[in-house]
Amino acid sequence: METITKRVIYLYGASGHGKVVAEIAENLGFETIIFLDDDASLDKIWDYPVLHEIPKSIPHLCLTLGNNYTRKKLAQKFSHETFGTLISPSSNISKRIKIGAGTVVMSGVSINADVQIGRHCILNTNASVDHDCELEDFVHVSPNASLAGNVSVGEGAHIGIGASIIQGVTIGKWAMIGAGAVILSDVPDFAVVVGNPGKIIKYQKNPETTIES
Repeated sequence: METITKRVIYLYGASGHGKVVAEIAENLGFETIIFLDDDASLDKIWDYPVLHEIPKSIPHLCLTLGNNYTRKKLAQKFSHETFGTLISPSSNISKRIKIGAGTVVMSGVSINADVQIGRHCILNTNASVDHDCELEDFVHVSPNASLAGNVSVGEGAHIGIGASIIQGVTIGKWAMIGAGAVILSDVPDFAVVVGNPGKIIKYQKNPETTIES
């Protein structure tokens, strides 16, 4: 687990999510925070500048966008840059976990022993991930969502706010679990699941193969 220790960080995404990550960076002692964003109408977030052109040299970069597939595309675009891991000081995490580069752990998050978390994931406010879970790259666990032990979450899956997943369940890649859903059995790739108990209501298109206009 690599934690950023430098004093300068660039945050790609001048949004509400970016603001939360910026405060984590402040709490970790960063003195210079610079936002990057394509929106030309933005020039500042608080006292921090928003740049619209990518500098030639970026010491450390964090992708502060909530959309999982957008983060993946940007991670591929900036694959030559250095990504670190931002972990809120007010989180509670085991020393026996592995976290990939670019992942952000928000305030109040609990992560227990032998959890493996991939690259560019979001563990959002007050989420709980119990022992021996495995989260692949670009997963987003929303605020107050709870994963019991031995849960596996595939690449790009989104666990909605307040959702609960019982032990041993597998969530497929790019699946979406609705807010407050209770998941009692495995969820296939690309499925959208809502309710208590969770039921599949539809399947999403594979973002890897969708042709963008």
